[in-house]
Amino acid sequence: MAFRDLREFISTLEQRGQLRRIATEVSADLEITEITDRVVKQGGPALLFENVVGHSVPVLMNMFGTAERMAWSLGVERLDELTERISHLLQIAQSPLPASMMDKLKLLGDLSELVTHGPKTIGRAPCQEVVRTDDASLEALPILRCWPEDGGRYITLPLVITRDPATGKRNVGMYRMQVFDARTAGMHWHIHKDAASHYRASEEEGQRLPVAVALGADPAVIYAATAPLPAGIDELMFAGFLRKQSVEVVHAKTVDLEVPAHAEIVLEGYVDPAERRTEGPFGDHTGYYSLADQYPVFHLTAVTHRADPIYPATVVGRPPMEDGYLGKATERLFLPLIKMLAPEVVEINLPVEGAFNNLAIVSIRKTYPGQARKVMSALWGMGQMMLTKTIVVLDADANVHDLREVLWRVTANIDPRRDLVVIDGPLDALDHASPYPRYGAKLGIDATVKGPDEGQPRPWPDEIVMSPEIKRLVDQKWTSYGL
Repeated sequence: MAFRDLREFISTLEQRGQLRRIATEVSADLEITEITDRVVKQGGPALLFENVVGHSVPVLMNMFGTAERMAWSLGVERLDELTERISHLLQIAQSPLPASMMDKLKLLGDLSELVTHGPKTIGRAPCQEVVRTDDASLEALPILRCWPEDGGRYITLPLVITRDPATGKRNVGMYRMQVFDARTAGMHWHIHKDAASHYRASEEEGQRLPVAVALGADPAVIYAATAPLPAGIDELMFAGFLRKQSVEVVHAKTVDLEVPAHAEIVLEGYVDPAERRTEGPFGDHTGYYSLADQYPVFHLTAVTHRADPIYPATVVGRPPMEDGYLGKATERLFLPLIKMLAPEVVEINLPVEGAFNNLAIVSIRKTYPGQARKVMSALWGMGQMMLTKTIVVLDADANVHDLREVLWRVTANIDPRRDLVVIDGPLDALDHASPYPRYGAKLGIDATVKGPDEGQPRPWPDEIVMSPEIKRLVDQKWTSYGL
């Protein structure tokens, strides 16, 4: 099902026993983080804190914190259902045009999913039931301080909406925002992100960049803001495709942007290209604090919200955390595109422990020498995959999701001198181990079976595998063993 707004999703979670309301008084300063961190790591429910010190607005945490809830948020029971749907569309896009009229009509019906679910503008919207301009303030929101050494309070689940000054194309991204005071906040735009390119364009023109920040849109829109879509692909259209229903938007009150009509809260404002302030440190998804640095400043011009808003937030830190499940959704959704660009790829795993950018494990159907290195290069050339620090390549029969098997194959199958590839290139801005910011070395590990044509003159031994007959016999007699 498609969720019209965050409230429908909350209702579904509650009906399925996956939401806990917390009536005990709690503080937005560290306490909510500690509670949520424990619950996430236990695989626990979403949390709605209804009694936050100094605030009348409740705080929603951990809505995506299991694979099951992540799938529900996108309208399916299993994320692989979306993998299959996208695979089907890509197959259609690559197939020759059909000859018969009936086949042509069916093709048009399938392809219409890509174009009929663009955002729909409406006149009045729940997100503008209350409008504050002169008295707009961030202080009314229960914004969290997550970790002891954080530079301040952070908005951690913002949908930041900007428009390219040159092309007019919209971007919706998720970039943390450190609250400086009641009307300003840091805008943490990494250099590789689309919104950062909009900012650079406004810098060149010497003009302010209008910005809107939606808090608490429906879950498909929240996910879409995190997805590594190709530049120019509208995240709201992608969300409409995922939910099979257009996202309704409304014109903001003080900036020339459209915002999700059913969001809980919207912050409107601008970023001045001439202004920077120190932002950070911040306890990040790597499990370490990202360092303080100079970032643009968001100036608040309006706050609009529902009459009784809910404030959504997330906590990042040492994995596993809630953001790991958002990453798993991306892994499943973008596997078909990876396979289209690198057809030998069988499966991919972006382990939660690898914090998105640190590790990708991929299996391939290997048919020629050097193919593992070809796949590494292909992956490093795909959008945000360019930031992946380590890529491990295994043979097609390996289970990339079984980390025990992965470690066994990696340690058994590599000759370090021959099978390790080190290249220099762009890295994630949060990588603290590289000697320079956003640039350093990346590692490829070829853990596939090698032959003489890849520098392995000795025969490669067979794996130990029990005969099928004995496995069947033991299966049949298993209960008789009393084990």
